[in-house]
Amino acid sequence: MTEALPTILLVDDEEHSLASMRMALEDEFECLTAPNAEVAMQYMEENFVQAIFCDQRMPGRSGVEFLTEVRDRWPDTVRIIITGYTETNDIIAAINEAGIYQFLTKPWHPDHLVMSAKNATDLFRLTREHDQMALEMRFLTRTVESKVEEQRKTLREGLGFENVLRAPNSPLNSVVAQARQFASFDVAVLIQGEAGTDKSALARAMHYSSLRSDRRYVEVNCSGVDDDLLEIELFGAKRGSVQGRQTQKVGVLRKADKGTVFLRGVADLSPRMQRVMARFATEGTFRPIGASELETSDVRLMASAHSDLSVDVAEGRFRSDLYYALSKTTLTTPPLRARKDDLSVLAQNFLFDAAAKHGKPIHGLSDDALRFLARYDWPGNLRELENEMVRMLIFSQDSILGPELISRHILQANPQTPGDNAVDQVLVSDGTLKERVEQIEMRILRETLTRLKWNKSRAANELGLSRVGLRAKIDRYGIAETGKTDSPEPEED
Repeated sequence: MTEALPTILLVDDEEHSLASMRMALEDEFECLTAPNAEVAMQYMEENFVQAIFCDQRMPGRSGVEFLTEVRDRWPDTVRIIITGYTETNDIIAAINEAGIYQFLTKPWHPDHLVMSAKNATDLFRLTREHDQMALEMRFLTRTVESKVEEQRKTLREGLGFENVLRAPNSPLNSVVAQARQFASFDVAVLIQGEAGTDKSALARAMHYSSLRSDRRYVEVNCSGVDDDLLEIELFGAKRGSVQGRQTQKVGVLRKADKGTVFLRGVADLSPRMQRVMARFATEGTFRPIGASELETSDVRLMASAHSDLSVDVAEGRFRSDLYYALSKTTLTTPPLRARKDDLSVLAQNFLFDAAAKHGKPIHGLSDDALRFLARYDWPGNLRELENEMVRMLIFSQDSILGPELISRHILQANPQTPGDNAVDQVLVSDGTLKERVEQIEMRILRETLTRLKWNKSRAANELGLSRVGLRAKIDRYGIAETGKTDSPEPEED
């Protein structure tokens, strides 16, 4: 018997907005749509609604007024309001009057909408389970109640696997599936992958899906940190044992007892720190600086490395006992160049986050911009992509961001051989001098034309060519405007 889908009520006076929300959600939820508060109230009385997405500005009763009545009559229904960037007074009123769970700003992204709906229905279910336990098992201790509350808080903060954004056919799906399996087993995990592949997000998700989710999760950066400072941070120090410090320092391994510690960049540990960490990883004991006796701590260790640690072990750069203690299970995060299907989701997400942070409303990236971004191999992975989205947002003048805003080195990436976009690659490649010069010339031409929105007069002037000469080179290299074929030339200065 198929389990019934959760029911969600969508309220908006604009028909196209309702249709867009339904399209994004209908595969995983039973969607009811209402054009105003009156019709929505009828649906509430006739259906078992778990969550509501309601527009703020509607004729008649506003979203806040409608959701305030819903809170009084159906307090368990999770209430989400959709609002614009400038409605500060409405937001404050919603917090005070309607008990809003979450705000979605326009324009919303379909993946954000689905994620919010999943969190909302999970919160509804968890709230009902909590209320049922309170009625049936009144003798439960406050410790158990606190754990349930912590789980509810985790859902609100979105620290689980739903926070690991990816496309439906993403190569990251298999990694997430393994991580879900590993999460419930109390063993050490080693996460390997290039810098910037967001290994921390995977570690956090595993912690908040584990039996230790109600205890502390602490990240410690092992790269570029002095041994003495790192040892104090991890193990702590007794009063007076460190020059300049007169108070006792409690280390991370003590603070996170019963919880999880994530060691970032563990391959950069010095031989001395590898030795002391190996003792803790294998025996669970450590000695604070200045202490005469060993202490114990029940901590689940997770660690990350930018390279294959087994190679470092084989070449004598990393202790084998520490490696095997940390790698009870291993995960490998793919680089962004191997996640081309995810690039649109990730780029738009970074862009909307930056827009919300800086208060600059936009509607997203153009298809042409996404095509150019997909040609680049992103050696800096997610960090580089996030930086590029911030840069494009800063220079944007329109609500849809086009390819002319993209950095020049990305525009010059070779579409025929993704990943081979550096001039250095051309310089050391096979071929005659003329052939290699032509490769560079073609990339410069394509980048300049794209950046100048295919205004050939301006491009010819910038490149020091005649307009006839530019036309000849375009024909020679077969350069075409992205997304257009046999279209009229744009009007030029």
